[in-house]
Amino acid sequence: MNKHDSTPSRPAFLKTAVLLAACTLLPQLQAATIVPAAFTPSNPLGGAPIGWSYAGNKFIGSILDNGTGQNLLYSTDLTGNNIQPFGGAVTLAPTYGSEHYVSSSINMGSFVGHDVYVASGNNIERISNAGVSMGLFINGSSGGLVGDVRGITFDAVGTFGYNMLVTTHAGNVYMVDSAGNPTLLAATGEDTEGLDVAPLGGIWGGKNGWLFVASEGSGTIRAIDFAPAHTMLSIATVPSAEELDFVPLNLGASGNPLEGLYAANYNKDVVKMDASQFAGLQGHIIVTGENTKDIWDVSAPNTATTVGAFTLQPEDGLFVTAAMLVPEPNCLALLALGAVALRIRARKRN
Repeated sequence: MNKHDSTPSRPAFLKTAVLLAACTLLPQLQAATIVPAAFTPSNPLGGAPIGWSYAGNKFIGSILDNGTGQNLLYSTDLTGNNIQPFGGAVTLAPTYGSEHYVSSSINMGSFVGHDVYVASGNNIERISNAGVSMGLFINGSSGGLVGDVRGITFDAVGTFGYNMLVTTHAGNVYMVDSAGNPTLLAATGEDTEGLDVAPLGGIWGGKNGWLFVASEGSGTIRAIDFAPAHTMLSIATVPSAEELDFVPLNLGASGNPLEGLYAANYNKDVVKMDASQFAGLQGHIIVTGENTKDIWDVSAPNTATTVGAFTLQPEDGLFVTAAMLVPEPNCLALLALGAVALRIRARKRN
């Protein structure tokens, strides 16, 4: 190293890179059988759980039903208890099988806060985090969505602009901005429900950042490119594929016991699978089989293996991740150190 160059040595940068990677990629150990455990009491508000989402300061669930009343949506505290009606006398139009998918925004991009969005036929209703109805977010009848809404998620990766992503019974897949304007991404030609975006730096190579969707009828898992052409490719087949979630690359990094996979266990309760159960599966896809009750691990390029099972029928759910909670302090310190080192290097180059 030149004595006039105060830039950290290459080994120092490599060491920092390795430490940063360690915060992102947990030890790749062989995963044990995944065993769901009850998270909520049975039959909240006397109904059958069907949808589930994390809303920052609470969880929000939906039960199998249609119509107007205070028994369609409910909230729990972060321990899964203190069940309360949510959203007032919200009206939910008949939807496919009365399955009202529910999701909360994740405070990224132009979607701020943790408002709640719920499927209502080919519409999506919006409810504030405090439980106040904000009316229709998307009016499907006015040229918005084709087919009853079957899945709602938010792009936490950024390849789809941190926008809302939606699947429908007609097989259409949409990207929706914060003003409620949908853009058609692809058409699978069949009922499509589960959806999630592959993390960058994961195991899917050129498909990292793509949107993956699941179609229960054929069991087909498809990937949709974020590039303008939105190329769609078939990836694998999982019998009666229902929910689809990528195992976060840094699952468990926050140290918060809230991290893990949650899902409605129809028609009884909501179950949780702790982060530790997914060791060795970072970047893989977890897919549930509605009719088979199986939990599948799907890994690149197209391998599907059963790794567990539900006692009843798995329905909607999601991973609560470190990004949704408090980042792990040591990782933050390393990121800050890396940023300082890069600034020093940039100054010395000028």
